[in-house]
Amino acid sequence: MAASSEFEETEPARETIDGLQGPTVVEFGSPTCGHCRFALPLVASALDGHPKVRHIKIKDGSGRALGRSFKVKLWPTLVFMNAGKEVERLVRPREEASIREALGRIDPT
Repeated sequence: MAASSEFEETEPARETIDGLQGPTVVEFGSPTCGHCRFALPLVASALDGHPKVRHIKIKDGSGRALGRSFKVKLWPTLVFMNAGKEVERLVRPREEASIREALGRIDPT
């Protein structure tokens, strides 16, 4: 699966995310966030080597239930999950290597 380039306006329910099978990265952020724009090519490049990983990009903000359920405080926050369980989390990643390492924990291809 390719990296998502746009933030989804409609957030899925937490139960939906928790019920996903297989490796998944849930990315919380905003299209107006400078840190999110900086991370965009890093995330896309890292995901290139992991075609089986589902990438869900959620527009977050005050009062958004999904982000609050994951206790997101800063953007972007990447939550690496496998079989509906959080394995690792990166907040404001600055280099592709840390994203690749986290991806390797959920998809050791």
